Amino acid sequence: EKLRVSEPSNAYDFGQIVNAVNANKDKAACADLLTITEPKKLPVLLSNKLEGEILLVFIQSLEHYVARKDPGLAYQHLFYLSKAERFKVVLALLSKNEKEEVQQLFDLLAKSQSDEYSLEDLESLKKGYEL
Repeated sequence: EKLRVSEPSNAYDFGQIVNAVNANKDKAACADLLTITEPKKLPVLLSNKLEGEILLVFIQSLEHYVARKDPGLAYQHLFYLSKAERFKVVLALLSKNEKEEVQQLFDLLAKSQSDEYSLEDLESLKKGYEL
């Protein structure tokens, strides 16, 4: 059964949905969540709860569902994810394979066209992801 996702109004609600999505590794539901959540709200909604598993399920959802339909939205989410508390810590703990998944998303965005970002913007953000 597909997880039903509605727009979270606060960090607690967001955390509950993220935990459910993560427990089920439900990338489609995660993509729904990211599609209805304003990217600039991500750092506040995530609060201090960002973890490697959560970052990866976000990355996979962006890659497999969001980036193909709306590369600009995927870029915005990557940008604001990098502003989240604990981002640098979580990034430092990613394995080589996990970093390759992040790289794949950046590669996909580099091939896509969007008014939301230039290739320079993308390169700059990649540095923030230590790629």
